[in-house]
Amino acid sequence: MLTDEPGDEFPMETLAETEHFAIWRSTGDDDQYFFHLELGNVSIHLTEEEWEELVELMGQAMDALESGDAG
Repeated sequence: MLTDEPGDEFPMETLAETEHFAIWRSTGDDDQYFFHLELGNVSIHLTEEEWEELVELMGQAMDALESGDAG
């Protein structure tokens, strides 16, 4: 879903949203994606490479929880 307004410098696309959190992405001048996590009072801005690493990290955390290795 595109959420950009006419005249916006960078188009924004909301990827997921809950009552307190949101993840959206925008495209920079070089057509590279930037990912933005709004987590309450904290905002995190990631390049595409950093986003992929975070997704991998979260997958590992979920696997650890599911297998009972987290503690």
